Amino acid sequence: MQSKSSTLLAEVRTFRQNHPEVRYVDLIALDIPGHFYGKRYPVEMLEKVAAGSPLKLPQNAVLLGAQGGLFKIGDYCFNDGDPDANRRLVPGTLKPVSWEAQPLGQMLITSDGTDAPIEFEPREVLAKVLERLHRKGIHPVVAFELEFYLFDKKLDDGLPQFARDPLSGDSDDQPNLHIERLSRFGTVLDDMAQTAKAQGLDITVITAELGPGQFEINFGHLDDGLRAADWAALFCRSTRGVALKHGYRASFMAKPYLQHPGSGMHVHVSLYDPAGNNLLAAHQQQPLRHAVAGCLELLPHCMPIFSPNHNAFRRLGGTVNAATRACWGFEDRDACVRIPESDPRNLRIEHRLASADANPYLVLAAILVGLEHGLDAGLEPIAPLNEDRNSGADFPLEMLDAVRAMQHQPALREGLGAEFVDVYCENKRQDHLAFQQEIHAREYRWYL
Repeated sequence: MQSKSSTLLAEVRTFRQNHPEVRYVDLIALDIPGHFYGKRYPVEMLEKVAAGSPLKLPQNAVLLGAQGGLFKIGDYCFNDGDPDANRRLVPGTLKPVSWEAQPLGQMLITSDGTDAPIEFEPREVLAKVLERLHRKGIHPVVAFELEFYLFDKKLDDGLPQFARDPLSGDSDDQPNLHIERLSRFGTVLDDMAQTAKAQGLDITVITAELGPGQFEINFGHLDDGLRAADWAALFCRSTRGVALKHGYRASFMAKPYLQHPGSGMHVHVSLYDPAGNNLLAAHQQQPLRHAVAGCLELLPHCMPIFSPNHNAFRRLGGTVNAATRACWGFEDRDACVRIPESDPRNLRIEHRLASADANPYLVLAAILVGLEHGLDAGLEPIAPLNEDRNSGADFPLEMLDAVRAMQHQPALREGLGAEFVDVYCENKRQDHLAFQQEIHAREYRWYL
């Protein structure tokens, strides 16, 4: 059996043989707001890292705010000496980058699996949740769906403009699911899909969504939750790059237009035992009810994860298929937790609340903790929307209220880690306050 270092070394050497033009590789990881940070390594130095040389980056890079600034969070950032922390290469993620002007490679890095993982690193948080579930004999199978908008590359006084139809030159106004929009934007969409596949992502269905220039990409189901979240994160990065290459902007911003639907991150999750039996389908689907109840009970306390910024809260109200209460239903897209029609083998939940710009590692971790909580406690859910259209529980619709609801919830602190919850909540609180430190022109129009 090959050691991890020999496997990684073989991966790097094979990459160099197949891509001799590549001189640098971006080593990247996702921070708390969902942005990639990292370093650009000469490819020959990457061989040394693969062979076992240390790979260190500042620990507090994970804590950067949405605009890249550092916040004082406990002793982090300003009273800890800004220490380095070990990272490791994620096997199987070294791939060519085709959307940059120069030939590059990229590879995921993480602190999970190192001697001292960073407790608040998103990928490490998910890794701990998955490890705990595996010890309980629970094996999730996961699939993400991501919505995004295409815009014109040029902004108009900072505001996004509709993507122009390549055929007519007009703004795209094809209706929901219209196949003609897929044809007219086929060149850029095909490049996005092929680029994603070159990154090792299993892209399946592409849909034209309701908003002008809005699309949805579905991924294949995976029995590796970390890899499924990797796919979602990497797709966002490559899609933005490919769009720019074709003269567009791609954005996963939750609510770019007030008058059009927002963009969501839908996550399908089924749970299996070690023998491959669907746990949710056992005992006349009673475990499904427990899992749904757990998700709904914790959902109001997870809003800073599902709606991670001011704009994301704008998506929750007055739009198609975006719930404003914690609710569930069978084949009901108005529900936060939808149960798609399926046979017992494929019975699953579809969690529909998170915005497309949420951190996929943390979204999946929060969903799994909710499922675990419901199964462990044997909870019973409220009535589904199919039985009562008014069924549901309120959840916070403003960031500071959401942070207060999250920070002291016992099941979340236990399931996600108390240190992570404290750090994450303070990061979101500080980010929100920083966002408010600017007077918009509208305030002068209204109040001057």
